[in-house]
Amino acid sequence: MSLSAPLKVPQFRVHKGSGQGYANAWGRRIYFGKHDLPDAMRRYHEFVAEYMANGGQPPVQPDQMTIKELIARFWVHAEGYYLDADGNPSTEIEAFRYALKPLKELFAESQVSDFGPRALQAVRQRMIEYGWCRTYINKHIVRVKSVFRWAAEQELISGSVYHALQAVAGLRKGRCGARESDPVKPVPIEHINAIKPFVSRQVWAIIQLQLLTGARAGELVGLRPRDINTTGRIWTHTPDAHKTAHHGHKRAIYFGPQAQAVLEPFLTRQLDAPMFSPQEAEQERREKMHAARATPMSCGNRPGLNKKHKPRRSAGEVYDVDAYRRAIARACDQAFLPPEPLAQREKETKKAWKARLTDEQKERLAKWQTDHRWHPHQLRHNAATELRKEFGIEVARIILGHRSAAITEVYAELDQAKAVEAMLRVG
Repeated sequence: MSLSAPLKVPQFRVHKGSGQGYANAWGRRIYFGKHDLPDAMRRYHEFVAEYMANGGQPPVQPDQMTIKELIARFWVHAEGYYLDADGNPSTEIEAFRYALKPLKELFAESQVSDFGPRALQAVRQRMIEYGWCRTYINKHIVRVKSVFRWAAEQELISGSVYHALQAVAGLRKGRCGARESDPVKPVPIEHINAIKPFVSRQVWAIIQLQLLTGARAGELVGLRPRDINTTGRIWTHTPDAHKTAHHGHKRAIYFGPQAQAVLEPFLTRQLDAPMFSPQEAEQERREKMHAARATPMSCGNRPGLNKKHKPRRSAGEVYDVDAYRRAIARACDQAFLPPEPLAQREKETKKAWKARLTDEQKERLAKWQTDHRWHPHQLRHNAATELRKEFGIEVARIILGHRSAAITEVYAELDQAKAVEAMLRVG
């Protein structure tokens, strides 16, 4: 659930000396007139309505609010608004944190009434200086504008401030100083197969399911047996929480025979238990290491004796997207070892390895790892490309859960072989 405490409604009280009704808020008393008159209760209820709508924050004159205060008020709203299906803060909260960082750095003490299009362009320029890519900047500028839209909607600021900001258009490709992001490409199948020996069977199952269903990682990592509808030739899962759920869109994930074969070994656990458990994966890893032990049990450490009392990180009950991504990144590093002298030597500790590398070598190592790592979202591009190639863009759109084929175009690589074949025949 959200960490924010529920907002309490100020109680209606009666001042014994004067007989006036009042409520305590913001460290002072708000009076509503004689408590036995109808106007007193009307004013109290109007006060409560505005108090709750403003998240319990005191009223402010639109021409006196600073950017810092605007952000603080918006954050109270955001913590109660941007929640997932379980009531936990959604990823949009973190996105707003990054979007508002340059705004706060540059204009924290400035009056909101003085913030105009040129100021917003200055915020955008700071984002460019951060090294963010053009599309990422455009998304964050939209978020900054939405803060001012919300404030205008709540009558905290003049609507003219928000409308003026609408004049700032998004950055265009080739016409700005922001760098362009590399397009997300499908992962070569040999790169996927290369990491199989270095991941748990749980992580490998999620990888296979992404390839076979085109689902997002977040739609699969928390699967439970009760989530799978196994009636019919094609199994389905209808997640309550997904990327476009807040727009009222429905999402269905389809599991064909191959995906069903991947799922079956994990369906034997309790209905509400996570199918893919890091704790289970860690236990299996330790059992495998013990089975391969060469040192006699009478020598060296015995199982359980060298465990840390307070480990920095321990395996959880269920994977999240970040843990799944890290598992793939670690496996890529093991599958694609860097050349000498960048590689970690035998019996060399990680600390000694990092200390041995020069700054130039560390940069080369980082470049090597970037070039030889892939991330879970690329698997969705693999599935989209295959679906489009075999069944066309409309079928790919439905399976991927897109509302528009234009979005599917971003994920599915064009089949250039068909264009070549056509030109051989007509050109």
